[in-house]
Amino acid sequence: MTDKLTTRRKLLVGIGASSTIALAGCADGDGNGNGTTEPDTDTDTETDTETETETEPAQLRVAHMSPDAPNVDVYVDGSAVLEDVAFGAVSEYLSVSAGDHDVEITPAGEPDTAVFSGTVTLDPETDYTVAAIGEVSDDADQAFEPLVLEDDNSDLDDETARLQAVHTSPDAPAVDITANEGAVTLFDGVEYGQSGTVEVDAGTYTVEIRGDTEDDDGDVVASYELTLEGGTTYSAFAAGYLTPDDEPADTPFDLLVTTVDGRGPASEPESEGRLRVAHMSPNAPNVDVYVNGDAVLEDVPFGAVSDYLTVPAAEHDIEITAAGDPDTSVFSGPVTVAADTDYTVAAIGELGDEADQPFEPLVLEDDNSAVEGDQSRLRVVHASPDAPAVDVTAGGGDTVLFDGVPYGESGYVEVAAGDYTVEIRGDTETNDGDVVAEFDVSLDGEAVYTAFAAGYLTPDDDPADVPFDLLVTQDS
Repeated sequence: MTDKLTTRRKLLVGIGASSTIALAGCADGDGNGNGTTEPDTDTDTETDTETETETEPAQLRVAHMSPDAPNVDVYVDGSAVLEDVAFGAVSEYLSVSAGDHDVEITPAGEPDTAVFSGTVTLDPETDYTVAAIGEVSDDADQAFEPLVLEDDNSDLDDETARLQAVHTSPDAPAVDITANEGAVTLFDGVEYGQSGTVEVDAGTYTVEIRGDTEDDDGDVVASYELTLEGGTTYSAFAAGYLTPDDEPADTPFDLLVTTVDGRGPASEPESEGRLRVAHMSPNAPNVDVYVNGDAVLEDVPFGAVSDYLTVPAAEHDIEITAAGDPDTSVFSGPVTVAADTDYTVAAIGELGDEADQPFEPLVLEDDNSAVEGDQSRLRVVHASPDAPAVDVTAGGGDTVLFDGVPYGESGYVEVAAGDYTVEIRGDTETNDGDVVAEFDVSLDGEAVYTAFAAGYLTPDDDPADVPFDLLVTQDS
């Protein structure tokens, strides 16, 4: 039966490879491997052939749960039974003869480089999971090894589901696993490398992974919505790293769930970027901002800069409307967000038929990379619709920060941390034009700032009484 399990992260139970292998047992007698033995005979004496009862096989599957290991090949008694197995994948069960078997795990395509080699003993008519767990890196928290689990796949009634939980996250402490906001404790104090099985009523559960406490009420580190069908056995591997930034691989913690049919590899971590919005249109009302049809910011006034929003790396539909009036759109269009990149979408220009500059979003790629301890990074954005190109200086003109910045343009400069009097001047060849405004700005070390030159230079002559200002925000 195809499993309908889902999680909040949209995990789907995959269908594992359909390969099956039957490994021959050791041959007796004549070495023909047919399960019979022929005793010594005379040339003149007949003896009935004695047959041995053939032993029922075992069932074996393999799970790759080592978060920093490459794809692997799995050998049983020298024969490759699974190839190019990726992290998170769980094979279907393979039929193998009962008894001792030599199991070897190698990086995919490198049969001479074993990361594990050892013997696994299988009983007849028994199901097993061999999970590759731990880490292959030199500074491993947990050594790479196979975890051999005896699986209970016995029949269940149609109203009951079976859930096996396996702790394979090498940097995670012991955990409690609860359901429905802690109302039900499924597993108590499961340490790394341990597992447990519980039978529950079929249905949908919100499963919480918590740090182990005596009362099973620790902080929730992850939660998943699971639908468990009656008559079905599930295995849930708590895998990956709780803190991947501190570990040898960027493999985030996840709950990887499978049935007896197996599952494909874990999904690649979703690439993300960050996006924020700045309202720099001096005659626009407060606005609402929609991303892909969802309101993400509401009632944003002139001069406000939002916090960064984490969004998938992709093209997003951005719409800006008058606050509380979703049918009055002042801008609608796509914005592309690249992975691991920060953006500011600044609403600039003016509304109205007599606008000096049309209302539009100015999409800026932000440089929030690290800055040396005694340095600051400052960006200036020219968003004043009635101002000409400007020079930006400091210290009475002794320091030129920006030269000839026209409306809608921006630039970065790195300066020594400290207090500055920043002068906005009309653009001249020698950067010594008249000062139209000056502002005291304090810049901390290791920090990034954006200064928006916004509002009207001559508000009396423009459609809104919003005077020119330098609006400074700290980016990181």
